[in-house]
Amino acid sequence: MKPDPSFLSSPDGLAELERRLAKDLEWLGWPARDWMPPCLHAGEAVLDVVIIGGGQAGLAAAVGLAQLGIRAVVFDRASAGFEGPWATTARMETLRSPKELTGPAMGLPALTFRAWFEAQFGLDAWTAMDKIPRLQWMDYLRWYRRVMAVDVRNDTQVVAIHPRADALVGLDLQTPDGARSVLARRVVLATGRDGLGGPTVPAFVRGLPRGKWAHSSDEMDYDSLAGLRVGVIGAGSSSMDSAATALEAGARSVDLLIRRDDLPRVNKGKGAGVPGLTQGHYDLPDEFKWRVRHYINVANVPPPRGSTQRVSSHANVRFNFGCPIRGVEMVGDALAISTPRGDFEVDFLIVATGFRIDWFSRPEFAAIAPHIRAWKDRFVPTPGNEDEELADSPDLGSAFELQEKSTDACPGLDRIHCFCYPAALSHGTVSGDIPAISDGAKRLASGLAGLFYREDFEQHFANLEAYDEPELLGDEWVPAPPPAARTVSLV
Repeated sequence: MKPDPSFLSSPDGLAELERRLAKDLEWLGWPARDWMPPCLHAGEAVLDVVIIGGGQAGLAAAVGLAQLGIRAVVFDRASAGFEGPWATTARMETLRSPKELTGPAMGLPALTFRAWFEAQFGLDAWTAMDKIPRLQWMDYLRWYRRVMAVDVRNDTQVVAIHPRADALVGLDLQTPDGARSVLARRVVLATGRDGLGGPTVPAFVRGLPRGKWAHSSDEMDYDSLAGLRVGVIGAGSSSMDSAATALEAGARSVDLLIRRDDLPRVNKGKGAGVPGLTQGHYDLPDEFKWRVRHYINVANVPPPRGSTQRVSSHANVRFNFGCPIRGVEMVGDALAISTPRGDFEVDFLIVATGFRIDWFSRPEFAAIAPHIRAWKDRFVPTPGNEDEELADSPDLGSAFELQEKSTDACPGLDRIHCFCYPAALSHGTVSGDIPAISDGAKRLASGLAGLFYREDFEQHFANLEAYDEPELLGDEWVPAPPPAARTVSLV
């Protein structure tokens, strides 16, 4: 017998869902009781955990920590409600993941997107939906932040991170009230796909006027492309999203310049998403980790079918295969693009070339960049399996912590935890994408809880010794007299 879902289609369905979620949290004892000893430095309170980034990874991490009774403060440079790419630089119509995935719900049915959606629009609307609309996902994350009471400080930029030898990490902030500094015991980088570097910008565009090209992740007004001939380099998901947005904005034409001779057909990453790999990737031998991630990289992830059809539905688009870029130069006010299949002339160029890991390109990482151990610092793949993205990936410990290239060169570096997509080689895809984000958040939270307990062991042991709440009061029984004093009856 199925449970009665009638409340979901009632006028106050969302309010009823929130009451149900609140009761679930109460029954689960979530958040857990506070067990962390307060930490002071020079009379000033030290934050237990600072999470940099208030997108879906940062929210899930904060909720996972709260479940274990650990306080986290989230800093995000965006204004409230615009954390992450969903309402800013993302241009897909819908998410690429299947709608059934539970994402950051942390095992709570009432916290899933589906529960939130059905509470407002009903079961029939859920059944009719193909994939989740992008902006609706952002609305869900806004709701998630509110109902889980995540402490997000918006419009706050972390401008410097300073690990210290005294088990603290200093952070310099730029806030709406000006510059300030805080101390934390642990810092989590939940900074997204580009959060450890930035967009990959090909050499052939670096010398071009900045007004003639953009990276697919740039914030820009696509309406400015109306009437222009647009070139899009690449054939991944972001390429299709950029091309479609340009076409819908009235571009005169769009040429997709695709290095490959064909588009990949199968998403191998989707095929890898089984619980055994999700839970066991970290414990695999290095060779196996590299083998899995490199295979998926080489196979390449195809753009979603719907995203591709969104582009091909326009008559003024051309899919140009076998067109690696040889060079680009200005000819008058146009861009002349040289490829093995001939030359193309466009008015504006969009490079959808992904992201790179480059700690040195981010000023906030200046103090730690020289000391972070990457996979290339200790692992050499077999010939033919070289992979720059994997080689640059940070080599992380069991709690996603950064590790030093040289021992004691940067004390406190391991108090910074990488909970964003570049953790994939060390931990699998549990810290960047929707499918396993809850698994990753739980792993991060349990790892931090264990580290905190070990560091504070003497305090916790002292608390154990001082604990004196009686279980028994002494009046629950009557002591028996000694055997010699007992009266023995012979009858």
